[in-house]
Amino acid sequence: MKEVEKKGRFLDLLPLIVFLALFLGTGLYLHFQGVDYAFYKLPSPVAALVGVVVAFLISKSSIEEKMNQFIRGAGNSNIIIMCMIYLFAGAFAHLADKTGGVDATVNLGLSLIPSSLIMPGLFLISAFIATAMGTSMGTISAVAPIAIGMASKSGISLALTIGAVVGGAMFGDNLSMISDTTIAATKTQGCSMKDKFKANLLLVLPAAILTLIILVFIGGDVVIDGEFTYSLINVVPYLLVLTLALLGVNVFVVLGIGILFTGVLGLVSGGFTLLEIANLIYEGFTGMQEIFLLSLFTGGLAEMIRVEGGINYLLNLISKKINTKRGAELGILSLVSVADICTANNTVAIILAGPLAKDIAAKHNVPKATSASLLDIFSCVWQGVIPYGAQVLLAGSLAKISPLEIIPTLYYQFILGIFVIGLILLNKADKFRLSEK
Repeated sequence: MKEVEKKGRFLDLLPLIVFLALFLGTGLYLHFQGVDYAFYKLPSPVAALVGVVVAFLISKSSIEEKMNQFIRGAGNSNIIIMCMIYLFAGAFAHLADKTGGVDATVNLGLSLIPSSLIMPGLFLISAFIATAMGTSMGTISAVAPIAIGMASKSGISLALTIGAVVGGAMFGDNLSMISDTTIAATKTQGCSMKDKFKANLLLVLPAAILTLIILVFIGGDVVIDGEFTYSLINVVPYLLVLTLALLGVNVFVVLGIGILFTGVLGLVSGGFTLLEIANLIYEGFTGMQEIFLLSLFTGGLAEMIRVEGGINYLLNLISKKINTKRGAELGILSLVSVADICTANNTVAIILAGPLAKDIAAKHNVPKATSASLLDIFSCVWQGVIPYGAQVLLAGSLAKISPLEIIPTLYYQFILGIFVIGLILLNKADKFRLSEK
C-alpha cells in the first residue's frame, strides 16, 4: 500500500534533534570536562537508537507500519552499498597494514614527494581518483590509509591529512560525470551533464585553488628526516587499487581485487598462512562495526522522519520564503542542505529537493545548469562535513579518530560553501552561469 505524503510538522523532526543532541552534546560536554576520548564514551549507534525510539513513540502509524518504514530505510540500496564499502575498505586497509603494504607505500611516497607538498598532493590525488570513480567513499577507502601512514612519519596532524583526503574526494565526487549526485542533479533539473559540469567547475575551482594554497602553507614547515626503505612488491596492491580507481572500475571490484592481491602477497612473501589472512580480513570487517550500525540506524531514522513529513515540512517552509532570483538560488541550496542534514545521503537529498528546486528555478529564471550545480555542490558540502555522514565516518574509522576531530580541517568544504553563498549574496553568481541552449 502506497503511503500518503504528509505535509509534516516541526514535532516530526524531534527524533533527529534528539539523536544529534545526544551524539554531539555528550561528546562536547565530556570534552570540556577534560575527559580523554570524550566523543567515544557514548557509542554513536546508541545515540541513533534513542532517536529511533523517539520516532516510534511520536509516529501515529501502527507498530507494523513503523517497523516497515524503519526496515525500508535501513535496507535502502544506498545504505547497504555504503555498509558494504565499509566492510571492503576495512578489510583492505587492515590487511595491507599487517602485511606491510601501508609502510611500503608511505615510504615510497615520502621519498618522492617534497614534504611541503604532502597535504596538497593528497588533496589532488583524492580529487583525481574521485572524479574518475564517481564515488567519494571508494576514494577515501583507497587513499586514507596512505594519508594515515604519511601523517605518522611526517609529523603532520592526522586530522589535517585526513581532512585533505575527504576534501579532495568531495571535490571529485561533485564533478564526476558518473557520480550518482551528478546524475540525480541533472535528471531532476532537466539539464545536460556537459552544461552542469561547466557551470559547476567555474564555481568549485576557485575554492579548490584556495584550499591547495592553504594546504601548501600548512605543510610548509614539515621536515622529514631519515631513510625510507621500501619493497616495491609491497607497494603493488596500492598501485593496483589506485590505477583501477583512476580507470573508473567499480569500487567493489577495485577493493575486492585489492584484498585478493594483498592476501596472495601475504601468503607468498609475508609468511602468513591462509587462516591468518582470513582472520585479518575479518578483523578489518569488525573494525567497521560502529559505522556499519550507525548507518543502518540513521537510514531507518531518516525514512521514518520522511514518511511522517518532517523533511517535507522543512522543504515547504523554505520554499514559501522565496520571492527573488537571489532568494531562489539561496532557497535551492537551503533545500538540499536541509535534506542532506536530515538523511545523511547526498544522492537521496538531491532526489528529495530536486522537484521543488526545479519549480523554484523555473519560476525565478534560474538556469537549469545553475540549479543542478547548486544541488550537487551543497549536497556534497554538507555530506562532507556532517559527523554522521558516511564519508567522515569512514575516514574517522580508518584513522581511528573521532569524526569531530576531522571537521575543523575540512577547508575545501567550508571555503566552497562560503564562496558560493557570497557570490549569490553579492549578485555576482551571474558571471558563473552559462547560457543554455
